[in-house]
Amino acid sequence: MGYFANAGQIIVNFVFVTLVALAVFRVLLQLVRANFYNPVCQALYKLTNPLLMPLHRLVPNWRTFDVAATLVAWLLTAIKLALLYAMYGQGLGLAGLAVMAVADLIELVIVLCIGLIFVRALMSFISVERTNPVVPLLFQLTEPLLRPVRKRLPTFGGFDFSPALVILALMLALALLVAPLLDLGQRLAQGAL
Repeated sequence: MGYFANAGQIIVNFVFVTLVALAVFRVLLQLVRANFYNPVCQALYKLTNPLLMPLHRLVPNWRTFDVAATLVAWLLTAIKLALLYAMYGQGLGLAGLAVMAVADLIELVIVLCIGLIFVRALMSFISVERTNPVVPLLFQLTEPLLRPVRKRLPTFGGFDFSPALVILALMLALALLVAPLLDLGQRLAQGAL
């Protein structure tokens, strides 16, 4: 593969991961019922509303779960994978592409959660201005993952080890859930099943 193809892969990955992350953050913010008046939330909604508002008429939310944004994220992930495989001159079957897109989307969500938890843990060691609009969103997004572990885990010497355990669990999910799902999708795409 040439240099231009490598550059093309980087661009395709960057553009599609950015778009998928916007849709995923919209889903996550609705799930945790983030403050809509937060400037970060408002910016995210302004960016995603032109595409998602018409889709919401066709695909309504399920309770606090944004089904339309999830479908957009999955579809964008599938398009990204199809483009990347096409750059290698390979085609993908629809069933394999669908499963691989689910695996890739789950992987992105898990990696985003790991990153958010890591930043929150890092913030406990440095002084951060609590009035920054990102700080309450970070706490709202990570607390549903950390709270159940923190309730069951005693603190040792004033240290909270719940972020480390949750990150470990998420990394295990990458290895035990996402990797087999991706393998299944690749076997389906190659017609091995």
